[in-house]
Amino acid sequence: MTTIGFIRHGSTEWNRLGKLQGQLDTELTGEGREQARLLGLRLAKESWDAIISSDLTRARETAQIVSDLSGIPFIRTDKRLRERKYGQVEGTTVAEREERWGPNWKLQELGQESDDDLWKRWTELEEELIQAYPNGKILLISHGGFIVQILRVLRLDSEDFLQNTSLTILLRQEEGWELQLYNCLTHLQSITE
Repeated sequence: MTTIGFIRHGSTEWNRLGKLQGQLDTELTGEGREQARLLGLRLAKESWDAIISSDLTRARETAQIVSDLSGIPFIRTDKRLRERKYGQVEGTTVAEREERWGPNWKLQELGQESDDDLWKRWTELEEELIQAYPNGKILLISHGGFIVQILRVLRLDSEDFLQNTSLTILLRQEEGWELQLYNCLTHLQSITE
């Protein structure tokens, strides 16, 4: 059975500022690199076959740090793991969006990627992963908006906000994906204590 570990990239300056990043390319902060370092140390004690990440810098850098510290091979990037495209609202805060487009900005056509298009990206990649790793354990380093939408469609989501460098594990069963772990941050406990 294929196992997938979804990881949200480490923190960025725009995360801190509450700006919607979308497909704009931002880098990790020092805090984001430290989160990735601690995740890498945690994953060194687990058994995973490979890491694939979004090609955006914040995910790719998270993947490289995790790979370096865990020994898990970082085999490639994949554009299909990119964050949802948010069009005109990328780079803005909630206050800026509401000021420009009103409180119902989400209902307007501002160049956002549709749920169907995002799901299409995922199903194509999912099929490849299941065929290539029928009994493998693969880490996918991606983005909050992407991961949450996949979990929502699979009916595996939670009300909890998906945190930076959180680990969410899905196991492929005959009838579909089963949620094994959600939004786990045990590797960051030393930072918060």
